Amino acid sequence: MSTEVVLMGGFLLLIVVVLMVDLLVVGRNSHIVSTREALSWTSVWFLLSMGFYVFLRFYGHMLHGIETPAELTDIVTRYAPELKFRMTDFEGMLGEYRDHMSMSYLAGYFIEQTLSIDNVFVILLILQGFAVPQKNYKTVLFWGVLGAIILRFIFIFAGAALIQRFDWVLYIFGAFLVFQGLKILLKKEGHETDPHDYVIVKFLSRYLNISKEYHGDKFAFNHNKKVFFTPLMLVLVLVEFTDVIFALDSIPAVFSVSLDPYVVFFSNIFAIIGLRSLFFLLANLVDKFRFLNVGVSVLLIFVGVKLLAHHWLEEIGFKSSYSLYFIAITLVLSVVFSILFPKKELA
Repeated sequence: MSTEVVLMGGFLLLIVVVLMVDLLVVGRNSHIVSTREALSWTSVWFLLSMGFYVFLRFYGHMLHGIETPAELTDIVTRYAPELKFRMTDFEGMLGEYRDHMSMSYLAGYFIEQTLSIDNVFVILLILQGFAVPQKNYKTVLFWGVLGAIILRFIFIFAGAALIQRFDWVLYIFGAFLVFQGLKILLKKEGHETDPHDYVIVKFLSRYLNISKEYHGDKFAFNHNKKVFFTPLMLVLVLVEFTDVIFALDSIPAVFSVSLDPYVVFFSNIFAIIGLRSLFFLLANLVDKFRFLNVGVSVLLIFVGVKLLAHHWLEEIGFKSSYSLYFIAITLVLSVVFSILFPKKELA
């Protein structure tokens, strides 16, 4: 247990340090993030994500402190019941477990990245709807990411505890994901929600002192011995709120490829921390990939069906790598079809 805590704390500390370097050193002054800067940070986060994959591939068993065959059997029974060992020696079985664990992490990571693309569009809508100055985008997204990490930690480990005790929760997750996938697939274009119409915004505006003007990158300020919150605080609350909503999709989706809370947590976190830089890369490309929403809906339906049929898939030996292949093909086809069949411009 101590090994789990040390490694968990170490990786979280690394994430926080890199985020602080980005905020306090690279982005100490509010500015409009260029495509070059966004691409650089996207590369940094992607390399860190792949670095964690390498760690899992060669040292993944350390996350659960596995040292004996009995401990390995216990962990596999709890978190990877679909894994059928081909090897009979402990080292060989440990290698198979690490391979399965690392592939599950990759599948979860790319599922979360794909679903995050839809989240990016919603965040962009919120920022534009509240006329947030572009130089303040980075500040909002930084604190939004930190809040998301805390929320995901709570959701994922609470969800894992529920699944361990009540296996039927997976069927609820599966049905919900299929419903959400069909909802996105059948959604009509042009039906967007005005951010000011959110219930949470109306509620906060009723009970808090909200200024009408922005005050730089401040979330609150004092005036006549009263604390006033700026519209930037409303935007931050909405960003966190939308992350909670998207977590209802993405967390069950990642549980479809792994029941291991550490795999689910880190695949979510590494995808989320890259969301901020991904936002600036995709913000100008929203209209160029018209079939991304179709790809997102297909993935949600796929992982939902996978959860609904998880017992049957375990019996036939369905591998986590198959999920990864399906995700990659869906993503590629979404982009290719978007390029081949772009949205027609109105005359």
